[in-house]
Amino acid sequence: MVDPVALSPRARTQALADMGRGELDVLVVGGGVVGSGAALDAATRGLSVGLVEARDWASGTSSRSSKLIHGGLRYLEMLDFRLVAEALKERGLLLRVLAPHLVRPVPFLYPLQHRVTERPYVGSGVLLYDALARASGTSGGLPLHRHLSRRRALHEAPALRSDALVGAIQYWDAQVDDARHTLFLARTAASYGALTANRTRVSRFLRQGERVVGAVVTDLESGDETEVRAKQVINATGVWTDDTQAMAGTRGQFHVRASKGVHLLVPRDRINSRTGLILRTEKSVLFVIPWGRHWIIGTTDTDWTLDKAHPALSSKDVTYLLEHVNSVLATPLVPEDVEGVYAGLRPLLSGEAAETSKLSREHLVAHPVPGLVVVAGGKYTTYRVMAKDAVDEAVRGLDEKVPDCVTHRVPLLGADGYPALWNSRRRLAEHSGLHVARVEHLLNRYGSLAPELLALVAADPALGEALPSSDDYLRVEAVYAVTHEGARHVEDVLARRTRISIESWDRGVDAAPTVARLMAPHLGWDRAHEDREVDHYLKRVAAEREAQQQPDDRTADAVRLGAPDIIPVT
Repeated sequence: MVDPVALSPRARTQALADMGRGELDVLVVGGGVVGSGAALDAATRGLSVGLVEARDWASGTSSRSSKLIHGGLRYLEMLDFRLVAEALKERGLLLRVLAPHLVRPVPFLYPLQHRVTERPYVGSGVLLYDALARASGTSGGLPLHRHLSRRRALHEAPALRSDALVGAIQYWDAQVDDARHTLFLARTAASYGALTANRTRVSRFLRQGERVVGAVVTDLESGDETEVRAKQVINATGVWTDDTQAMAGTRGQFHVRASKGVHLLVPRDRINSRTGLILRTEKSVLFVIPWGRHWIIGTTDTDWTLDKAHPALSSKDVTYLLEHVNSVLATPLVPEDVEGVYAGLRPLLSGEAAETSKLSREHLVAHPVPGLVVVAGGKYTTYRVMAKDAVDEAVRGLDEKVPDCVTHRVPLLGADGYPALWNSRRRLAEHSGLHVARVEHLLNRYGSLAPELLALVAADPALGEALPSSDDYLRVEAVYAVTHEGARHVEDVLARRTRISIESWDRGVDAAPTVARLMAPHLGWDRAHEDREVDHYLKRVAAEREAQQQPDDRTADAVRLGAPDIIPVT
């Protein structure tokens, strides 16, 4: 068990200074799930590692997924058994070893609509799904699927129209708070010695002849530049892969295009069900996923060529999702039921050259020039495999012998001791003075690090109070986000360290001033700075709400861009 390192403001400053001294073995560019995973992989092999992210940890695709850890049931229909088996193995590792405090089981009901042929067809696929999970040796202890009559299916999901199904099959997958999981990867990497800095952009790559030997990074908070020398650089920038490659002056061996996936959040009481749902559409599948006090409904799959940092929803997206879910609901949802929305961009591969190393149908790794490794594509569940493949490729360019990957047996911070603390949650509640539900909330978000937050509450009991209009989250979480989790702005806390921006009815508007006040002393803000942070966040929410009313992508994008980043990334 490694001692946890806090991603504090001082630690960030020190990390940037240390990156400028000497030469790193590996510099990872991109603080999403793959980049953070690569930093952890390299650090746990004993390499010296730097990790930089231009915005915030998980601020792109890695905070805007469907929040599922799954094998991809639909890939069985494509006969891609190897990919499904790989993902199911990773699902089991996350559930049992790597992140049991962040990843948890979730049931799904697949309604059957045809009496004769559909049950054996779907049933054989789900049976194979379970069999592949068991064969991986890391099934995670999830229940096996079960066949349900229409009566039993309606008992599980009374919200379904009785004429929308003749029966159902229920199976189990897993879900995760993607932003928190990615953050835990970055923080765990730091605890193993990686130097990490968010809000730090690569301005240009350093070259020695044809070889990439590092990068010049700009601290976007201060404007200071640092030359970071590295034997190998890993480009893990997702939908920005082509932009990053352009800075290296190389033509990519493959290209990444962005596909927009939209999700809606509706209150839990709008759909009466004890289980999630998976529905077929004419293009793919639609999930209805239990998420605390809400359901997440998603997703779409449309090409996106506009702003990559803030993909915007349109009224067309909302209508599409509501129409499809309403096709099976006894009481249809209306647009007014939608409390939260978000859209993410999937990095899809659009082509590769013969020299590219194809490591799976889902992701690719290439070494376009000496010293620069590129990893792209893939899915959230298999991030660890992508990270391993990228570091394996980087290691080939090092002159020393490097140990093999060990991340399959390296728990993230908060995992060790989590089950014992969970069993002791009532005692923790009694000692802390918090309700046991509050302690459960902290354990499910911080695992065995929860006592660090309880200590802050013990020192200042006011921190045990809920944030305004966001009863699920405590004030201590806003403070801890700054002192231990690298949050630099109000938006970081409301959109990623918590999920208030999509879960609260007002999207965090009421909580923003309190969050700014709690952050201020730890970041040296005066009252004017607090006001700027709150004003920025309110403009962001207003722009997102207005964009949601627009008829198409282009007009929605134009409206959303009316609220620029608080720290421009240029």
